[in-house]
Amino acid sequence: MARADQLKALLRAYAGEEDAQFFSVALQMAADEAQRGHTRLAAELRALIDAAKAKQFAKPSSRPVPLAQPKGDLAELLTVQYPSHHLSEMVVSPEVRAKLERVLNEQRQHERLTGHGLSPRRKLLLMGPPGTGKTLTASVLATELRLPLFIARFDSLITKFMGESASKLRLVFESLKTTRGVYLFDEFDSLGLQRGTQHDVAEMRRTLNMFLQLIEQDSSESLIVAATNHGDSLDSALFRRFDDVIRYRAPDDDEIAHLLKNSLALLTPPVLDPRRMVSAARGLSHSDIVRACQDAMKDAVLEHRDYATEESVLQHLAERSASLGPVKLS
Repeated sequence: MARADQLKALLRAYAGEEDAQFFSVALQMAADEAQRGHTRLAAELRALIDAAKAKQFAKPSSRPVPLAQPKGDLAELLTVQYPSHHLSEMVVSPEVRAKLERVLNEQRQHERLTGHGLSPRRKLLLMGPPGTGKTLTASVLATELRLPLFIARFDSLITKFMGESASKLRLVFESLKTTRGVYLFDEFDSLGLQRGTQHDVAEMRRTLNMFLQLIEQDSSESLIVAATNHGDSLDSALFRRFDDVIRYRAPDDDEIAHLLKNSLALLTPPVLDPRRMVSAARGLSHSDIVRACQDAMKDAVLEHRDYATEESVLQHLAERSASLGPVKLS
């Protein structure tokens, strides 16, 4: 019969929905029975395991993550989404893509890493200008890992009352332990400003100190994603708390061309001069380029045309560029 430790391991794997570990333990039990001379039982166990594996792989995807909704006080501090954005849809620099692929690979093989006493990357700091894909990155990580995306609401998290903000932050980190997901702290600079600057106040300093302590102590399986448009303003003590720092920038010419092609795919103009549009889009963020293309396609739909005109795309790119004025990204 199976040993007690095997039965316990089997139940833990089942409860944790760790299919690979479950099958591994089950095969060990079958092998033990064969060694004891129980060949018929061992063959039956292997047949059941093979049938279970075949049934699992026949499914279009693995078990879905159950819907999670923040309750009680957490409902005021976190909002939850179930995004459907994939890494293949992102247009980012090769350096950013390589780092994101590394994070996903380590997360997907976290059991192998933990089996060797290693931890996968899961605390990420995203830095770069607005509209360059930082928030989208959190959505992509959640989609690719089939996890819910929780977004921290700083308007509710930060208060003027002594100790209240730190208490709320502690509540959010408790949620990381109980509900695995991707937790996004967007516009993180509102919390992570350098201590001692003119923007600093006592309550913000206490909250930042609490965040530094909590993120260092956190050993959950959730991913923490902090995004900021002002990396230079962050307290230097924050950087060493993260497993990786990913820096975003405005798209280069090749990335602009890729963005334009993707964004206009539904209503592609029959005559297209990519050089003119790339030139017009230089300095714009990813989101500005996408929105300009969407506006051009809206024009086409409203004017009963089958495609967006190049002139319309150029017009909306110019409008986006003009709206940036002297703070246009370089």
